[in-house]
Amino acid sequence: MHKGDGKMDGETMYQRIAITGPESSGKTSLAQALAARFGTVWTGEYARAYLLDKGGAYGFGDLAEIARGQLQRQDEDAPLAQGFHFCDTDLVALKVWSDYRFGRTDPFILEELQKNRYDLTLLCRPDIPWEADPLRENPHDRDVLFLLFKKELESLQAPFVEIFGTGEDRLEIAARALEGLRV
Repeated sequence: MHKGDGKMDGETMYQRIAITGPESSGKTSLAQALAARFGTVWTGEYARAYLLDKGGAYGFGDLAEIARGQLQRQDEDAPLAQGFHFCDTDLVALKVWSDYRFGRTDPFILEELQKNRYDLTLLCRPDIPWEADPLRENPHDRDVLFLLFKKELESLQAPFVEIFGTGEDRLEIAARALEGLRV
């Protein structure tokens, strides 16, 4: 599948959209709002369920398992997509975090990153207030991490749009970026 070609599941054509960025940058809220606005499905972040099952503890080896789980969830939800399929996080997030926290990335994640799964990535700036959560661990370096996300997307030559502002502004920026992709 080439960039911008959309995906086909049975008779349904859709565009797969990744929503990524540092912790507490509004990814889930944006995914939910976009799915509601466009009347389609969104796939939640697998890492949250995985980490809750493990009591929040994880190591380097867990990140590849989280990647597999995220990709599987996205594939399972794809048949429900209508026009767009919004994915709350992507493997870029796992690579950035793995490099930042462990200084390396599992080969599985690196290999899977080379396959373009998304027609567009919405990169959320951390310009909204931090919301504490037992699974979040880095409130102080969100701007540094944002730049690492941006650098990684540029390195992959992935099409992306930066999402910034608050509430409705974020949704409108994302919706405008998506209008050109409508199937």
